[in-house]
Amino acid sequence: MTNQKQHILIIGGGFAGVKTALELAKHPEHFAVTLVSDRPDFRYYPTLYHTATGGLRSQSSIALREILPEHVQLVEDFAEKIDREKRVVVTRSKHNLQYDKLILALGTVTNYFGIQGIQEFSFGVKSVEEVERFKQHLHQQLADDGKPDLNYVVIGAGPTGIELAGALPGYLRSIMENHGIKHKAIHIDLVEAAPRLLPRAPKSTSRAVRRQLSKLGIRLLLGQAVQGETADALTINGQPLKSHTVVWTAGMANNPLFTANNFAMNDRHKVTVDEHLLAEPNIYVLGDNAATPFSGMAQTALHDGKFVAENLVRLSEGKKEKTYSAKQPVSIIPAGPQWAAVDWGRFHFYGRLGWLLRELADLEGFRDLQPWWRAAEQWTKEMGHEESCPICAEFVA
Repeated sequence: MTNQKQHILIIGGGFAGVKTALELAKHPEHFAVTLVSDRPDFRYYPTLYHTATGGLRSQSSIALREILPEHVQLVEDFAEKIDREKRVVVTRSKHNLQYDKLILALGTVTNYFGIQGIQEFSFGVKSVEEVERFKQHLHQQLADDGKPDLNYVVIGAGPTGIELAGALPGYLRSIMENHGIKHKAIHIDLVEAAPRLLPRAPKSTSRAVRRQLSKLGIRLLLGQAVQGETADALTINGQPLKSHTVVWTAGMANNPLFTANNFAMNDRHKVTVDEHLLAEPNIYVLGDNAATPFSGMAQTALHDGKFVAENLVRLSEGKKEKTYSAKQPVSIIPAGPQWAAVDWGRFHFYGRLGWLLRELADLEGFRDLQPWWRAAEQWTKEMGHEESCPICAEFVA
């Protein structure tokens, strides 16, 4: 047991990094905690699709300083180089940040798979800034043309693509009504390279979501390869599909910091870790970056953060570390108004009950990071609406 404070340096302001910082902050007698994030806010990814279809910006974005206790140092910067021997992380601003233990939880970056034109012409919904750009395009296109786009195309039939596709029909109709555009058909395509929706989910869930999206009038283009995009069209299996509104939700890649710093990776380009989530001596890798069974889920990131923090506390108290045990997350995927698919272990159910569970899951997600009263306040923002379009803003008010 040691009485000297350890300096814990956390890189990443997402679920895993913030959860680790919050747990370690409960033990200021043992740890001095610094969290480095490339942005000042925490993104609550599960609600970004709702923000993209008329929800509040603040619903999906919380200032990190509001979440973290004052005695946790917050640094806004990019980590670039790790000096293992000196135990130093060098940032883009050329700051040298010392550590006793380093925790890397940087999340993923968008992967366009080298497809020509996708990065240039498509929209994204993985940050509040991307969401705002997408919303402005929807409103401006309808205002300029007086009719909907020929085709609204969502690429990727994972959770994000399905959530967005399910919410788009109602949102577009709302915009058109606000702008006095009536009785115009809306064509929404969901494109997926795999032969079914939600390739990692049970087939029964895939079928249920497929039926639901079809009821909403969404055309499913499954087993279809995207080959390129121009300003006016998307090429799928050699055929052009005219559209000025293509949203890319298909690809994610591990943060480039790991390749740049020569970490050992598995065949999925995730960092290999041991039974304590150590990638190397004194360096832990958590959440989306780690080669663990359920990497990529918010619940997994929270679980990892809590696990590593608990082990660091145990070590500081002279106790034996616990061994990591992966915890299967509950998957809840909304697909349209008041409908969601739930995979909870052996149980699978769909519809309004699933949607109610998703609402409760969001409340619990906020509660993992904030006191109950702040979590409740954040959760109620899901009921609010916000528009930058002056015409639509009048209807929201």
